[in-house]
Amino acid sequence: MTEKTFYNFTLFDGTGDQNQADAWFTVDTETGALTQRGTGQHPQTDETVDLNGQYVMPGFLNVHTHVTSNPDAFDGRFGDSEAESAVFAYQNLQKLLKSGVTFARQLGTDYDVDVKLKRMQKKGLLAHTPHFQASGRAFSMTGGHGDSPHGGWTVDSPDEMRKGVRTALKNGVDVVKMMATGGVMTPGDFMDDPQLSVTEMKTGVVEAHHKHRKVASHAEGNPGIQNALDAGVDSIEHGFYVTEAEAQQMLDQGTYLTPTLIAEWTIPAYGKGVLPDWEVKKCADALDDTYKNFKRAFKMGVKFTCGTDAGTPFNGFDMTPREFELLTKVGMTPAQAYQCSSLNSAALCEVADKYGTLEVGKQADFQVLKADPLADVKNVQQKDKQVYLGGQREF
Repeated sequence: MTEKTFYNFTLFDGTGDQNQADAWFTVDTETGALTQRGTGQHPQTDETVDLNGQYVMPGFLNVHTHVTSNPDAFDGRFGDSEAESAVFAYQNLQKLLKSGVTFARQLGTDYDVDVKLKRMQKKGLLAHTPHFQASGRAFSMTGGHGDSPHGGWTVDSPDEMRKGVRTALKNGVDVVKMMATGGVMTPGDFMDDPQLSVTEMKTGVVEAHHKHRKVASHAEGNPGIQNALDAGVDSIEHGFYVTEAEAQQMLDQGTYLTPTLIAEWTIPAYGKGVLPDWEVKKCADALDDTYKNFKRAFKMGVKFTCGTDAGTPFNGFDMTPREFELLTKVGMTPAQAYQCSSLNSAALCEVADKYGTLEVGKQADFQVLKADPLADVKNVQQKDKQVYLGGQREF
């Protein structure tokens, strides 16, 4: 075993709300895991790295991304071939890592590209990419949000859902994505349109849970949010119109909420005169209600995760750091906002034993910043930050 010690930095390890001054930690360069940490005088190991008084915090976990989607296109598509989608997905994974995202969860990709790229990553063929979970194509009803020839499983009965989820699991997905409501980017449907039924989704949840896989549900309004909760999904994605009763049900069931605030904010901020009026209006009408509903849910104790819906209009793969600024508008401190990533996202993805916080035994996936992230949430938006995976510098 060879060891590398990083020293002379201020540490926010992702577990609490305080920094640790004059910190150091040692990494096993073969496994990438932290072997010891402390303050003051650091040990002499095979290699030492002076971080020159900067700030170290965990890499981000972003649990809602779409690496085959194009944030600069109205329809979200890069092209009409699997080859194009794969190349762009690889580039977008690299952009996520450069922004500080060291673990990502895909929730809907064209051609099941993420499943295939993950196989390549395991063979060491994808340089400078974060760890990630793959969902393959999302499940939607015929004519619903996500129904496309390249990016969706269309199902219209419990039996079709059962067959589709079993096939997706056979193909190697890590997580299953379902559409419970209409969406912003689909013409002709709305956030309050219910789509997949409770019975259809529950059938898929049972199949996924048999294989110890989580189910994430796109659910923006009602009754779709309620339907997804009654079906037993593990996370509500977006959840803009979550009610007090639904928030209580989330607490009772242990359901997580992925707010994707940046996705809702960018469209009215940048889309006027560029995107269709109906698309801009959907988001603009919802935003004020979203903040009110999320403030109530957070105060009640619902567990929020970090997800950006990266790939939606104007919502690039470098935008994850901006999500934390918006989370503070829900009533979170900077530390609480970061813990949506370091604690809650890691727990949702069932990887908290290895990722999320900088504790002994976990992977040394971290970012190095010039300014204190606890003093100002905007400090994580630094463009030239250093990013490490397993103690090895990637950017």
